[in-house]
Amino acid sequence: MRRSFKFLLRPTRHQEIALTAMLDDHRALYNAALEERREAWRRCKVSIRYGDQSAQLKQIRDADPEGQGRWSFTSQQQTLRRLNKAFEAFFRRVKAGETPGYPRFKGRGWFDTVTLVEGDGARWDSQPHHPAATHVRVQGVGHLRVHQHRPIAGRVKQIEIKREGSRWYVICSCDDVPAVPLPATGREVGVDMGVAHFATVSEPIDGVTDEGGHIANPRYLKTVEEELATAQQAYARTRRGSTRRKRAAKKIGQIHRKMARQRTDHAHKIALGLVRAADVIAVEDLRIANMTKSPAVKSDAQGGGFLPNGSAAKAGLNKSILDAGWGVFLAILTNKAESAGRDVIAVNPRNTSRTCPECGHVSGANRTTQAGFVCVTCGYAANADVVGASNIKRAGLVLRDARAA
Repeated sequence: MRRSFKFLLRPTRHQEIALTAMLDDHRALYNAALEERREAWRRCKVSIRYGDQSAQLKQIRDADPEGQGRWSFTSQQQTLRRLNKAFEAFFRRVKAGETPGYPRFKGRGWFDTVTLVEGDGARWDSQPHHPAATHVRVQGVGHLRVHQHRPIAGRVKQIEIKREGSRWYVICSCDDVPAVPLPATGREVGVDMGVAHFATVSEPIDGVTDEGGHIANPRYLKTVEEELATAQQAYARTRRGSTRRKRAAKKIGQIHRKMARQRTDHAHKIALGLVRAADVIAVEDLRIANMTKSPAVKSDAQGGGFLPNGSAAKAGLNKSILDAGWGVFLAILTNKAESAGRDVIAVNPRNTSRTCPECGHVSGANRTTQAGFVCVTCGYAANADVVGASNIKRAGLVLRDARAA
């Protein structure tokens, strides 16, 4: 398997200055390559490819030995590949008839990652005989101390240096990471994602759910909503380019990054508990981007105005869905299950909370309230989320058996 390992860096002040210069120079290369492509098409209708721009790197480095020439040649190739991927995505969206979104120039706060190749511009564990710390060597920067909180598995192929606010991280992408199968438990569960509860499992799991099979929703955004609103109001009162504006923007970024870390930590803990407890985990195949779209505007043909479309209520639901972090959780669960030899099955969530698990009757009338389920045919009553999780489990097992047949 291919896995990534993320560690905090402990650069010195001089190394931090060098890292910032490396980001700035790679950003300048990205913007210059974008400008070349844009102007070549605008003036001459000529398309410039990655190979054309990569061939110019030697002349660029020779002309600027104290700038672009300081950094790894392969890292600059990775930056040009990053631009090429942006153009490939642009053309793909154009062909598909979607809103294309032409690649943009990167400002100082929108380019925070440089990718290097292990052994060419970067070397992991560059001081193996150091008695107390792990180091990574980056060309033009030096040996950076790494806060390595867990061992690395597999073979390091790529190394990314990333800035998040005032912190620096190293991300090692490794090949040939071995799976570590967990012992079989004989248990199969279904997981229903929600807002009132973060998730509901078809049967209770000690240390993961409560007695009803529910996992509480931590609502990290709601916890800091007032603090975030105060910080955003302070930002709105500042002048563009002022020191106070930069300080206010930094505060907003710190709040958002803390929430992101909390969501990720929560997702890891819940996913690990599920993977340890069950051999088969059936989940909903959710299209979160579609679920969080704003409703279309309804025009009033007679009055010439606009009709209410429930946008305020939908905005609140969208905020709750995004705050729960379903996408992060499902991605982490899938990766952990693969590493542990477990099976995660994504099923169509359609009508899973409206179908009676006893008689199979499907009706919107079965769900009397948000949490209540009473079958109008057989009278079966239960929590609606538990019913949904049970139906998801049943559908997942059917898909597994069909796949094995």
